[in-house]
Amino acid sequence: MKEITFDHIYNPGQGISENDHYKHIHFPEMLTRYDSNFLEFKKHPTLAEFKDAAHFLREFHQSKGQKHVKFYFPQDTKLTEELMDHFTSEGYESGFNELYFIEPGQFPTIDDNSDIEVKAVTDRELDAYLSFQYRQDLEYGEAFANQKVGMHKKNFQNPRLMQVLAFYKGTPAGSVDVIVEDETAEIDGLMVHEAFQKKGIGSRLQQFVMRQFPEKTVILVADGEDTPRLMYQKQNYRCLGFRYEVQKVYE
Repeated sequence: MKEITFDHIYNPGQGISENDHYKHIHFPEMLTRYDSNFLEFKKHPTLAEFKDAAHFLREFHQSKGQKHVKFYFPQDTKLTEELMDHFTSEGYESGFNELYFIEPGQFPTIDDNSDIEVKAVTDRELDAYLSFQYRQDLEYGEAFANQKVGMHKKNFQNPRLMQVLAFYKGTPAGSVDVIVEDETAEIDGLMVHEAFQKKGIGSRLQQFVMRQFPEKTVILVADGEDTPRLMYQKQNYRCLGFRYEVQKVYE
């Protein structure tokens, strides 16, 4: 297996500038998607370097009507105490993600369940998929949910991206997107509606991916401080590294 890093993770945002310190990623089609509008540091910044970068991004985002700033730090690099103190005093939210991988044959065997049906989204399932996603996205506001509809429709036309929908007794209950590359299949946005959790739907969504792409390495990113990462570890995924991030939303 070739080395896999966070650089392999799909992001619809595009690089619009770069210098010795960072890359600037911007996604004008969805300005409220924080994960696609950010600065990615190429090396660990000093406090002064971070402040300069933060000032630049804040001004740029203000010019676009955006109310947030977000920063990613180099993989497998912990933040200094000086930076952490600054983030706390300035009201930044900080956290880290972990990058996982698995070979499909290593995924645990799961018995079929006639109550659960998993399908790749076609024209027939698209409306159900969009409706399911919209209800989940409303958690972040109506404007965000409406913008995501356009993004999902565009993704449906992307031959690199497979949208997958799980039904429980005929009702949409969970979904996942799969970004397909030459050697990897990336699981993204895995979710199960709260009314259908603990029924094995998340595992069967993953099993569907393993069966669809048995020759590829399956990768995903998990919140390093959330419980799903423990599920992935039990399912035989292995961690490849971590990456810190911080963000701040201005009122």
